[in-house]
Amino acid sequence: MPYAICYLNGEFQPLAEARISPLDRGFLFADSVYEVLPVFDGRMFRFREHFDRLARSLREIRIESPHTHEEWLALLEELIRRNGGGTMYVYVQVTRGMEFGRNHTFPAGAKPSVFALASQLPTLTPELRATGLTAITVEDFRWGRCDIKSTALLANVLAKQQAADAGAHEAIFIRGDDVLEGSSTSIFVIRNGVVATPANSNRILPGTTRDVGLELATGVMPVEVRSIRLAELQAADEVWISAATRDVVPITRIDSKPVGTGKPGPYWQKLEAAFADLRKRLEGTPAL
Repeated sequence: MPYAICYLNGEFQPLAEARISPLDRGFLFADSVYEVLPVFDGRMFRFREHFDRLARSLREIRIESPHTHEEWLALLEELIRRNGGGTMYVYVQVTRGMEFGRNHTFPAGAKPSVFALASQLPTLTPELRATGLTAITVEDFRWGRCDIKSTALLANVLAKQQAADAGAHEAIFIRGDDVLEGSSTSIFVIRNGVVATPANSNRILPGTTRDVGLELATGVMPVEVRSIRLAELQAADEVWISAATRDVVPITRIDSKPVGTGKPGPYWQKLEAAFADLRKRLEGTPAL
């Protein structure tokens, strides 16, 4: 079994044997937060930014972080090593812990639970690289604190399944006339050579990979961080989505209608090359 070793509450152990209490608040209430970050040739990408975001999510739900950045780094590097190194992604979840009962209020003295696993990093197939991905739009029905990377993802799961049922890869949340983000991705809209993405707020997750995309796009084209209207999405020349396990990938059909030419565009091709160059430049450098 590949990626067979996980970390749970101080121990590296076989993933198939890992167990948590049914009284853990992550299980009962989704009272927990998480992070996902890619690993290229054994090196975690944007480690500091991901764990700055984890620390922020923990503060927002009033859980004290169980580890410093340095401790997280050591823990995950060991997890990567035990799973063979190379290219993968790692998932980290911190819950408020457990108590003997089920109470909505925070339990006094609960010790946070920490879980981490490694898994295969998805790749964009040659076919999808040539054709791009597809998406549908859905009305946003999530809670009001999407800026917290919470494990309470039922609305995202339902939206993603709605996309799958429609034969699409992603669902793009729309609230009123505002384009927000995908069910598990950030979004970019390109029109007349300008790339735009929504500003951070409590309605979207601040995307670490989105920030990389913005940094790289700034050297190629004008960048705007602002509200995006549905009509702009529908009239876009190119649309991209980004996620830690995907980099930035093109969306070429939305609600069964082509985006631009209906094929991955030239700006995305430039950005993809810039991502590859960045990863190469980071090879062998410290993750933190």
